[in-house]
Amino acid sequence: MNRVSGVSGFSLLPEGCISEIIALTSPRDAGRASAISSAFKSAAEFDSVWEKFLPSDYPEIISRSVSPVVYSTKKELYFLLCDTPILLDGSNLSFMLNKWSGKKCYMLQARELSIVWGDTPDYWEWTSLPESRFPEVAELLRVCWLAIGGKMQTQMLSPKTTYAAYLVFKLAEWNHGLDVPSKASVGFVAEGQEGAEDSNHTVYLKLATDRPQPLRGLRRRAARQPNGRLPQKRVDGWMEIELGEFFNDLGDEGEVEMQLNETQQGHWKTGLIVEGIELRPKEEK
Repeated sequence: MNRVSGVSGFSLLPEGCISEIIALTSPRDAGRASAISSAFKSAAEFDSVWEKFLPSDYPEIISRSVSPVVYSTKKELYFLLCDTPILLDGSNLSFMLNKWSGKKCYMLQARELSIVWGDTPDYWEWTSLPESRFPEVAELLRVCWLAIGGKMQTQMLSPKTTYAAYLVFKLAEWNHGLDVPSKASVGFVAEGQEGAEDSNHTVYLKLATDRPQPLRGLRRRAARQPNGRLPQKRVDGWMEIELGEFFNDLGDEGEVEMQLNETQQGHWKTGLIVEGIELRPKEEK
């Protein structure tokens, strides 16, 4: 059977049967199916299709939203959760869906993180920014010991999924000491232990810039190439640095812990603005 006759054959099926077939695919495939024929387009709008793509616990999740979640169809709800983060639990947490897979994405706001000296006004200031999704962000005034961490229950995340954790931040117009290498880690918290079992890797919150030096002829000083992960610009205007990744199997690993530390070199630091730590499916666009 060629492709055209195959599509024509499917189009002869009742819309309910077509919708059941589409519900066994993915959100991305449902969008593609809509372009096949008018029958597929109509079937791909069914609530039963998008109910399958939403997390099974979505009613409980949206019941925790600080603002009403208004929608008329399950497809509308799905894309609402993909395009706009909703704040949960008194704005301590934000929730979104990955548009192509329907898997869960969370961000812990800065107040939910463990920040060494975070409650000491001489070292950190809690303020608000219009571009942040949360009511508060943490701005570093001055420390020589930077330590930020967060934890999340794995049962809250999508199962059978590789997640990555990202520190979401900005740099103030005047900042200092943030171009030194930091250690980042992500790992499960072993039962009976306070810390996670993990391995460290090097990250940079800011690229180092060399000061101008006297030059002779055409010789130029080579730029330093850091050996570690570098920050990336996000579509929402913030920066992020990947702290690490983990595989969430059945969500029964207890807690996963994310950490960023620079406690060895003793450099004074200032000008870091922390929005939170985000967990989202790895490399899913």
